[in-house]
Amino acid sequence: MLGNLTENGAKLKRIFIEPKLPAGLAPLNELAHNLWWSWQHDAIDLFKSIDAQKFEHLNFNPVALLDELSVERAQALLDDAGFMARLGKVYGDFKQYTEKAPAPAGPQIAYFCMEYGLHQSLRLYSGGLGVLAGDYLKEASDCNTNLVSVGLLYRYGYFQQAISLRGEQIHQLDAAKFTQLPLRPVRDQRGEWVKIHVNLAGRTVWIKVWLLSVGRIHLYLLDTDIDDNRWEDRSITHQLYGGDNENRLRQELVLGIGGLRALKALGLNPDLYHLNEGHAAFLGLERLQNYVKDKKLSFEEALEVVRSTQLFTTHTPVPAGHDAFSEALLRDYIFEYTYGLNISWEQLIGIGRLVAADPNELFSVSHLAIRTSQEVNGVSRLHGEVSQKMFNDLYPDYNYAETHIGYVTNSVHFPTWVAREWLELYEKSFGKDFLSNQTDHSRWEKIHQVPSDKIMDLRRLLKKRLLDWVRKTLQEDFARRGENPSATFEIVNGLNDDALVIGFARRFATYKRATLLFSNEKRLAEIVNNADRPVIFLFAGKAHPADKGGQEFIRLIYNTTKNPLFKGKVIFLENYSMEMAKLLVQGVDIWLNNPTRPKEASGTSGMKAVMNGVMNFSVLDGWWVEGYKPGAGWALPEHDTYSDPALQNELDAETIYNILENDIVPTYYERDEKGVSERWVSHVRNTIAKIAPEFVMKRMLDDYQERFYSKLWARSQKLKKNHYEPVRELVEWKNYLRQGWEAIELKELKAPDTYNHSMHLGDKFEAEVTLELYGLAPEDIGVEVVFFRRVTEKQLELISVHEMTLEHGKSKPRYACHIALGTAGVFEYGFRIFPKHPLLAHRQDFGLVRWL
Repeated sequence: MLGNLTENGAKLKRIFIEPKLPAGLAPLNELAHNLWWSWQHDAIDLFKSIDAQKFEHLNFNPVALLDELSVERAQALLDDAGFMARLGKVYGDFKQYTEKAPAPAGPQIAYFCMEYGLHQSLRLYSGGLGVLAGDYLKEASDCNTNLVSVGLLYRYGYFQQAISLRGEQIHQLDAAKFTQLPLRPVRDQRGEWVKIHVNLAGRTVWIKVWLLSVGRIHLYLLDTDIDDNRWEDRSITHQLYGGDNENRLRQELVLGIGGLRALKALGLNPDLYHLNEGHAAFLGLERLQNYVKDKKLSFEEALEVVRSTQLFTTHTPVPAGHDAFSEALLRDYIFEYTYGLNISWEQLIGIGRLVAADPNELFSVSHLAIRTSQEVNGVSRLHGEVSQKMFNDLYPDYNYAETHIGYVTNSVHFPTWVAREWLELYEKSFGKDFLSNQTDHSRWEKIHQVPSDKIMDLRRLLKKRLLDWVRKTLQEDFARRGENPSATFEIVNGLNDDALVIGFARRFATYKRATLLFSNEKRLAEIVNNADRPVIFLFAGKAHPADKGGQEFIRLIYNTTKNPLFKGKVIFLENYSMEMAKLLVQGVDIWLNNPTRPKEASGTSGMKAVMNGVMNFSVLDGWWVEGYKPGAGWALPEHDTYSDPALQNELDAETIYNILENDIVPTYYERDEKGVSERWVSHVRNTIAKIAPEFVMKRMLDDYQERFYSKLWARSQKLKKNHYEPVRELVEWKNYLRQGWEAIELKELKAPDTYNHSMHLGDKFEAEVTLELYGLAPEDIGVEVVFFRRVTEKQLELISVHEMTLEHGKSKPRYACHIALGTAGVFEYGFRIFPKHPLLAHRQDFGLVRWL
């Protein structure tokens, strides 16, 4: 009983009748409460067989499905021998999967992210960042990685989209029913719900901890919407990316600081921390405080330990996309850390600034994340370079190409996104153990042995499934909006199953240029209205509620669908979701992507298409720079031709039309007597064989292990020996170098007179540098010569770096180099000194640099 209600004068009482399955069906409940089922086709089909229509109506949510299961239907399932056999098989697979313990050796990794796209019934995501994080947890589970994850539990999550008759995006927010989600309260040894708290602007905010099981991975979700809190604090976890800038700060403090406290309350002490974007950066402050308080380390010593165990992954390709807060706002929220860290406010606020003493500079959480993380990475090779340039101001004495910022190219969780029919073909053609060997290129090469007609039949099957769903969805959406029934009938019945179908579905940020295709409507109309070679474009995506430009793009495309020239040829599908995405990436023929270069950090939707034999047609940006192979899809150039965006847009649009008219459309419709286009199938085969194995999540997880986790684990173990004695020695050494650095004096520099004389190819560039160190050890100082090529007045291209050899190591050490000149041209060079120590992680680990 939860209280009395009064309605029309009658006294009503509320009663909660908790659903209870018969014992024979109890495994269904266990399966429904672990998202493992969501990437197992047999498990999905099992739930679908209970009531397919209701399952779809309930957002493919098995917990809600079981919640509404009638006694009669439950008994019918028990009496169905076929169903019970399938249940036994799926449940047996599940238990075998989950009961395998992770390898005891190696570090435990804590993974923090603001959003997770795991399943569309869980509104914990808005787009690519969340779906990537969800895929990462699934692969970590499949690989039995020792990983624990932390996020926020949103009551309303991200908005649901509807489109008005005028094409306006309508934002709908519906409260989630936590009782109908696969969530479990996390309880302590006394059976009490685990609650932790954070201090926000002088208020104590309480946070409940929930558990979401993702296969073998535990995802702990934090919830402030509880009675212990004031309304403004309860709403912190209401909406993903909702509210004003101050609410964003509160969310990030809850995630970073509250998340670490939640792990501590659960008795977990992970070895490494992975920040997936900067939203969890305040985690670093809490970790620092714990080392100062619990391990009695100084702030500098604590910083060395925290950095040695932390990785920051940035997904944002433009400076404006990184969260930043004013000093006045932050003072109310994090000033207390000055006491816990024993540092001044100026030191604390300076961690997030380029110029610590500049009161007008905002505090960047990305700068905080970088300065508290030993390792930093972008999410594609190109984005790694973009990030090096973006954060180069943090290391002004180094060329961007010298910085330690690396990359791991994003990928996708193969079992989640591949169509069942493709998976069955792959396992039959590549081997039953294919899933355990996804990164083995030789397996994928076997697609060349699959007959062309079989590939085309499969592609047609998946396209028909997509278009049947489009017909059904359009009828429902048009009826809800009050569209003209005859127009609805004309569009739905005019869809041609054999047409070339091109998909464009993603977040409607303006840089993604969703309307580029409509730059020349006359040419586009000629392409889509060719009766012998019909083409259909399917669009879907959401614009952030604050992004008026993105919403205008949606309105323009929706209104274009009303134009008689494009009716039934250009279609906008509302309320883009994960299930819709699966149908699209499995069913279209071409996946179109035309972002403004180089603003696509990675992108992953095109990778999902690749797994299903769908070709990409994309600007060479983000992941496609690495993915594109001639004969396996199509590409627009990587670099802009014009500095004027309008001219570049016009050129890109015309290039798209030309490639469609002269290559893609003719290739698709060039068919033999069996209805097969061998050139088209060649693209499909090459896409699968040459591109797919590079972008499965197993490869990405392996890259993180090899490039970052292993490096962090090895160095942090060294630093923690003998109660952090190496850390104390390193900090003492840094202070020693810092004190004597400015006193270092150049006594003599011998180098070729390149001002008056040129050198010849093959000559030796020989130089000597003699220093006065005033007590510093020669072994602690490195000297190098750096060669550049000037690109513009302000831009230098790094050519090579050559460390000079210490040839005389007494009070005035002499360093020398003998470099063979192997490239002709005009170059610039200089000499610089830097500190050296075997425990330094990389050159930017200790930023002292002097140019001589």
